[in-house]
Amino acid sequence: MADNNFDIVVIGAGPGGYVAAIKAAQLGYKVACIEEDNPGGVCLNWGCIPTKALLESAAMITHLGHAADFGVNVGEIKTDMAQAVKRSRQVSERLTKGVQGLFKKNKVTHFPGRGRLAGKGKVEVTPKDGGAKQTVTAKHVIIATGSKPRDLPFLKIDHQRVWDSTDAMLAKEAPKTLAVVGAGAIGCEFADVYAAFGTQVTIIEMADRILPLEDRECSAVVEKSYKKRGIQILTNVKLDKAEVGADSVKLSITDAKGQTQTIEAERVLSAIGRVPLTADLGLESAGVQLTERGFIGVDRRMRTNVEGIYAIGDVAGPPLLAHKGSHEGVACILGIHGDPHAGIDYNNIPNCTYCHPEVASVGLTEEQARAQGIDIQVGKFPWIANGRALTAGDTDGFVKVIRDTKYSELVGAHIVGPHATELIAEFVVGRHLETTVEEMDRAIHPHPTLSEAIGEAALAALGHALHI
Repeated sequence: MADNNFDIVVIGAGPGGYVAAIKAAQLGYKVACIEEDNPGGVCLNWGCIPTKALLESAAMITHLGHAADFGVNVGEIKTDMAQAVKRSRQVSERLTKGVQGLFKKNKVTHFPGRGRLAGKGKVEVTPKDGGAKQTVTAKHVIIATGSKPRDLPFLKIDHQRVWDSTDAMLAKEAPKTLAVVGAGAIGCEFADVYAAFGTQVTIIEMADRILPLEDRECSAVVEKSYKKRGIQILTNVKLDKAEVGADSVKLSITDAKGQTQTIEAERVLSAIGRVPLTADLGLESAGVQLTERGFIGVDRRMRTNVEGIYAIGDVAGPPLLAHKGSHEGVACILGIHGDPHAGIDYNNIPNCTYCHPEVASVGLTEEQARAQGIDIQVGKFPWIANGRALTAGDTDGFVKVIRDTKYSELVGAHIVGPHATELIAEFVVGRHLETTVEEMDRAIHPHPTLSEAIGEAALAALGHALHI
């Protein structure tokens, strides 16, 4: 009979759960991870990874459209949505198999199925294949079940006319028209993909701009680029009702002036956010408390109010980001291991949107800093003045640095443009090391590179810009 007694049991194998399981095993704990899907969670299977593969296809289409400017004549560009989706699935499957390999390497026991709290130190496992239920025990149980797409009462996701992000990722043909409800990262990324594949895209957003959580000037750059590509953007509007028909969906919206209009689209993507997966986990019977928004309440070491039960990742609250979940997983295990300094710096988590142009940020926006009464100086360096961006023909956007004038602290950094999601890491490390803006400039950036814009933006925040 199998030994189902463990030191640590993790429910969920997303970027939080599988990282926690591997870290615990590396520290010598006997670990089990319960997951009904392929290890990797939404991120590797249906989110971060396959969407970025589709965005690379979209970028390829866009670049080929300007190939003649670079002296390359490619002829007529023909797109194949089915092949792009096939490639994205192959990339995803390669990484999920990699996680399975890491489980074996680190001796993490994987239970394919659903986990549910079943008393102190006990977790009931319902096998994926429908076999008999079994119970595993552990002193520590970590809940890492993630989240799912949110829908509206009058716009239910039916996976036919009304899509969630997974449906949008698996379509074999691009629809003629697509309405995207919600202009956050998910909505803007899929708008980018489908516009590149020839779909007439309309974005509907309740806030006064797309990417409302990002720096206002960054949002404006993306909006300008999208409109130039023929994407219709409707902001500051309220979605009143939806009529799902056999061939299309009609959306009734009202703008800030009270004027109404109807948008009709072949498909609708609901991208209005995500909600935590807390149902049927046995939380209530275990006495685990939830927040007002329905997330599992935790402290800085990811402990719930019940001894021996922890929560990490999306289910433990925003920001709902894969890298945040992974770091919470490590912090949780280090806390269990006795590290008194284990925890997360939630003020230094980078945000990334992989549309084109890309957007990435860390720290406060200019508006937030001023609202908090911080005396700041802002420096911007445009890509049009960067040699490497010019050679690549990718000059939309800028790098923005926000510094505290008292200590020259790096209050926030915002990038919109080429490879923004890669470049933001320099600012994240800088803030982690409590680097001043002067030190960001004094670090030598190679020439010609995009990274030079970081030093130039730092100089601009000091009032000493050289190349603008």
